[in-house]
Amino acid sequence: MKKVFTFLCAALFALTAGACGSAETAVQDNRTAADTPAAQTQAEPAQGKRVLVAYFSRADENTGVGYIEKGNTRILAEMAADITKGDLFEIKTVKSYPKEYRPATEVAKQEKENNARPEINGPLPDMSKYDVIFLGYPIWWGDLPMGVYTFLERENLAGKTIIPFCTHEGSGLGNTERFIAESTKAKVLPGLEMRGRKAQNSQTEAKAEMEEWIKKSLADVK
Repeated sequence: MKKVFTFLCAALFALTAGACGSAETAVQDNRTAADTPAAQTQAEPAQGKRVLVAYFSRADENTGVGYIEKGNTRILAEMAADITKGDLFEIKTVKSYPKEYRPATEVAKQEKENNARPEINGPLPDMSKYDVIFLGYPIWWGDLPMGVYTFLERENLAGKTIIPFCTHEGSGLGNTERFIAESTKAKVLPGLEMRGRKAQNSQTEAKAEMEEWIKKSLADVK
């Protein structure tokens, strides 16, 4: 009986030790997975570059999405700031645009025809702190909103890298990449275009697209 009891105790100890060892291994495996570079891709995505996300956006009534509390471009800008861990700056004109879509487009059209430079709220960011500027804007009459030109022309962007992104409902980026390059002495990389209704109504999909594009764009920054 003593031999049988000793054998049973030894067997029970072996089973218990094996179970504890498996549990410990599982905890270690989970911790290792959480610490892998893949899990940290959003922590240091800018590869040492100092990033500013500057954007112009308009809420209220928009085509395709109706009345909204947060502008389509602002949604993408906040995603970009989260992904890059960069600073966020809103380009906001002193004079507000009409809340209704049609009157707002008429004001925007008149500004474009007059090549206006609407006054924007300050103070502006200190550009000496940044290497890369992600620049977001909606497409208005095939162009940047005129307030974005005000921002570009007031800032010293020589030697910086500008990476544009826009929201639209069919026009794409148009010639805005070239317009940005002509208005600054910065290097302009290929931009991202996204329909406003996708940014507004399919945000999980939109953020995944932003993450992929931002990763590629930052890899191209020299």
